[in-house]
Amino acid sequence: MAGATMAHGDPHHLGGMDEAGAAHSGPAPKRIVTGYGFWIFILSDMIMFAAFFATYAVLLGQTAGGPGGRELFDLRNVAIETGFLLASSFTCGLATIAADMRRTLWFQVAMAVTCVLGLAFLTIEFREFASLVARGAGPTRSAFLSAFFTLVGCHGLHVSAGILWLLTMMAQVFAKGFRADIQRRILCFALFWHALDIIWVAVFTVVYLLGSAT
Repeated sequence: MAGATMAHGDPHHLGGMDEAGAAHSGPAPKRIVTGYGFWIFILSDMIMFAAFFATYAVLLGQTAGGPGGRELFDLRNVAIETGFLLASSFTCGLATIAADMRRTLWFQVAMAVTCVLGLAFLTIEFREFASLVARGAGPTRSAFLSAFFTLVGCHGLHVSAGILWLLTMMAQVFAKGFRADIQRRILCFALFWHALDIIWVAVFTVVYLLGSAT
């Protein structure tokens, strides 16, 4: 009788929701906290790169009488390094699938290929920077080059950090297998790596393609 009275008095079962909320009160599970925290990190990183892009756009024409993008950029090499990074995103996705399926060998192979492609990307970028400095177009030559080295170099530092993270994940899976906490770290790494690819597509378009046309 009391249950019927409660049902008529609470047609939307709000009391049941309160009881469920009370039953699940307390700190959120670690996987939820980790997920929210990592998304905040990714968004803050995007905001930082957005500020770098805005700075580059403002300083694009500030060459101080020196060379601009048309004279400096080699689109062939940039296209090659872009291909390496996009391919690494594909192999990173394969590694994530292998981790979900608990396939250790395929995970390690896919991550190793991702690492090699990332290192190839960094090698081309480092050679580009060294060539620019050797030609007298270092970051102190003009405001345009300062903005260029800051934006592209910051992305390169992120890729370097991602490779160290990748190697750490390979070692942890080798030593401990696919534990729940390691699975979360692999997923966070994959999100980070794909975000770097998205940022690089913007760099390739805004810095190199548009810069070579002006």
